[in-house]
Amino acid sequence: MSAGRRAGPARARVGTTSGRVAQAGEGAVPLTRAGGRVLGYAPMLEQVGPREAVRLIRRSHEVGLGGVMLADVFQPWTPAQGEAGALWPVLAAAAEHTSGALGAVFTPSYRWHPAVVAQHAATMADLFPGRHWLGLSAGEALNDAITGEYWPRPAERIARLFESADVIGRLFTNSAGGKDTSHDGPHVRLEPVRLWSVPDERPPVLIAAAGPVTARRAGRSADGFITLGGPPERLAGLLDRFRLGAREAGRDPAAATTVVRLHLSWAPDRREAEEQALARWPNGAMRFPKADLRSPFDFAQLARLVRAEDFGDFVHISADPLEHQAYIQRYLDIGFTHVYLHEVGADQDRWLDVLGEQIMPGLRY
Repeated sequence: MSAGRRAGPARARVGTTSGRVAQAGEGAVPLTRAGGRVLGYAPMLEQVGPREAVRLIRRSHEVGLGGVMLADVFQPWTPAQGEAGALWPVLAAAAEHTSGALGAVFTPSYRWHPAVVAQHAATMADLFPGRHWLGLSAGEALNDAITGEYWPRPAERIARLFESADVIGRLFTNSAGGKDTSHDGPHVRLEPVRLWSVPDERPPVLIAAAGPVTARRAGRSADGFITLGGPPERLAGLLDRFRLGAREAGRDPAAATTVVRLHLSWAPDRREAEEQALARWPNGAMRFPKADLRSPFDFAQLARLVRAEDFGDFVHISADPLEHQAYIQRYLDIGFTHVYLHEVGADQDRWLDVLGEQIMPGLRY
């Protein structure tokens, strides 16, 4: 198929007629299995190398998980985690050997110009039709300030996030209609340009939200939102705010893609489960703002203060598979369409066996 036809009017159904990010149902396909939801795998590229990540994603598919979620990183949180592979090649390599949803979370406008993110996402959506979703976050200095440019305060980071999402959404829309997009905003600039390789169905664009204001704003402007595991009542509140924002914009919240990534620590012994959480994912217990810390070595120093009881609902620690099952079920019951699991231990094969044999059979989704 030629570039001209791919970017022509026949593909205009991919986008919308407005500048906002298209809502699910206006071209973006909600990535859920028929009549149900997605339970997926979320290996951390901070903890596993690229080849191992691809192998583990394949294994997760074999045990019955329905998708994968990867987050873009340039450094690990702590030196002990030891890895930081590039997201796009890992996701594409794994996708060739699996089926199901392919989630990628990026921070636009620092290391990644929004147009470049849009180009990569469009290519993934074209290679793997109906499978890819794109998540956008406000970022943290550890990964996004490495170029040495000004690192803004939280309010500006949120503003950059939504401006970048708007640019990406308009690139999808206008490119599908054979038109250029330009932008000269407070945080993002774009010369008149279009995407020349356009997928038949554009990927949903999701906004990462940890607070009610951002969740509500995401509901008004995006196809869905992403958040991290935590107290279930708090996450239920975020979902409510997202749905409120969607209704305010005249959109159907039920058509949205809503994602939660859960962190767990399982081992045959409770003490071992606690120790591996402390050693391998101490950042999960740091209940203070971390977005301005720039070095894994700084995180390692702060990790010395972390205790097992600090993890709470943010990293579920247990030796009992049924307790993990109940923990996961709580978030399925809240109403997220996608629940992705990250287990912090080094022996992922052992965890995937337990997950497939003892946890997943009892889950209702």
